Amino acid sequence: MYVYDEYDQKMVDERVAQYRDQTNRYLSGELPADEFLHLRLRNGLYIQRLAPMLRIAVPYGMLSSRQLRKIAHITRQYDRGFCHFTTRQNIQLNWPVLEQVPDILEELASVQMHTIQTSGNCIRNTTSDQFAAVAPDEIEDPRPWAELIRQWSTFHPEFNWLPRKFKIAVTGARRDRAAIQVHDIGIRLFEKSGQTRFEILAGGGLGRTPVIGTVIREELEPHHLLTYLEAILRVYNRYGRRDNKYKARIKILVRAMTPEVFAEKVEAEWQTLKDGSGMLSEVEIDRVKKHFTEPDYEHLDDHVPEVDDLISDSSGFGAWVKQNVKPHKKPGYCIVTLALKNTAVAPGDVTDEQLEIIADLADKYSFGEVRVTHEQNVTLADVPKKALHDLWSELATASLASPNLGLLTDIICCPGGDYCSLANAKSIPVAEAIQRQFDDLGYLHDLGEMDVNISGCMNACGHHHVGNIGILGVDKKGSEFYQVSIGGSGYEDAALAKILGPSFAQDDVPTVIQTLIDVYLNNRQEDEKFIDTYRRIGIDPYKQAVYANE
Repeated sequence: MYVYDEYDQKMVDERVAQYRDQTNRYLSGELPADEFLHLRLRNGLYIQRLAPMLRIAVPYGMLSSRQLRKIAHITRQYDRGFCHFTTRQNIQLNWPVLEQVPDILEELASVQMHTIQTSGNCIRNTTSDQFAAVAPDEIEDPRPWAELIRQWSTFHPEFNWLPRKFKIAVTGARRDRAAIQVHDIGIRLFEKSGQTRFEILAGGGLGRTPVIGTVIREELEPHHLLTYLEAILRVYNRYGRRDNKYKARIKILVRAMTPEVFAEKVEAEWQTLKDGSGMLSEVEIDRVKKHFTEPDYEHLDDHVPEVDDLISDSSGFGAWVKQNVKPHKKPGYCIVTLALKNTAVAPGDVTDEQLEIIADLADKYSFGEVRVTHEQNVTLADVPKKALHDLWSELATASLASPNLGLLTDIICCPGGDYCSLANAKSIPVAEAIQRQFDDLGYLHDLGEMDVNISGCMNACGHHHVGNIGILGVDKKGSEFYQVSIGGSGYEDAALAKILGPSFAQDDVPTVIQTLIDVYLNNRQEDEKFIDTYRRIGIDPYKQAVYANE
């Protein structure tokens, strides 16, 4: 993973000192609240319903065991003993004290972490595929390109006050695990005649106006990546609306201009930039790529009879391997994902003790590194197959061995009304109620892969628009209700879910989900997933079943 050089460390340390001074001036009354607001946002600090919330950047989802242990320490020392993994590969603290945030930033800087640009109208944390460099379907490792974008975009003076927040995602595999089509800019690596090329999408996003991004350039050479991104940002910065925050995102601009006109303006702007100082040299590309070399893999065999026998004989271990373990590009290794979705635990929440355990397991089984996933889980990317049973046993002891990855109860869920001041309704109790309704693992495995996403408001932090089943909290005359939609996908077959109809009371949501499942089971053909059956039969059978008695 990327390791700071002297310049990186100095930059982060100086930001800590700067923010400490800003906080002290605010607390002493020298700095007005409206001025401090913009400063704290650019350092990841929100004021939520009950307390401040601090968002910590995890560039492209990569964490070392040392960094995990530091996060565990911070949650004990400055918070309430747990943190929250988000859908954009970041970490959030829900109970920091405003006066202590500079101390937290100093602690983070000691392990090469920060909160810079995790909020505000600027370029946010660049995200990528949690299986980067290990997935068999990968064309090229996207992490060096995500790191180049991170370095280019951090403190970029021209893009520090954009019309609205801005998010970039990069994927290098055939399976889009980075959801590039619902980002402001999506980048897909592909190969042409043995050379790396980029496909560039723009104008995607969820929230109040969900939009699937549009390809604005089908092929881009690597050394032009940053100049082309700069051209996109310049066009957005110039023409994006600033009079209405609900219409300020780039997706609104692209739709208003039309993708074709937007692409033309980007192309014209790029002509003034493409051969300038922002062009990436081979030296610079190689400098960053050297940070992402392969670990010291052993020469192993995929055939491990003792593990294969245990998979066949042990229903618990076998179920976990089936759902949570994926193939690795190296023989004898596996990709293991820990599902942080136990019933009665907020999806994505992990305790300080569990963080310490994950750090120890990363050191023991996966070269001391972990990945945060878009589904609010954690991946150990390089586990020897021969060690799978030992790892599973240790995970089970720590309540981290739920064999429900990708199933109905592996719910993506925002913090909702329990924490967020923007939320119309609670999300966490709805997730728990669904998990309790579907607590039979055998039944879940029979249902197969299914994405259930819950958001507490239209900002869509739970990505409900791209859930196979999406649930949105809405305010109905002062009461909390839930709008249900179906048919969404956030992968390479990206699609926006369609709303079923009128919303439901909280207590009715599990029953509604059960009705949708029953329609699926009554109509599915052999090996069809929920999304496949929906696409074949359409929304009407589901709608008729749900509203049959109204």
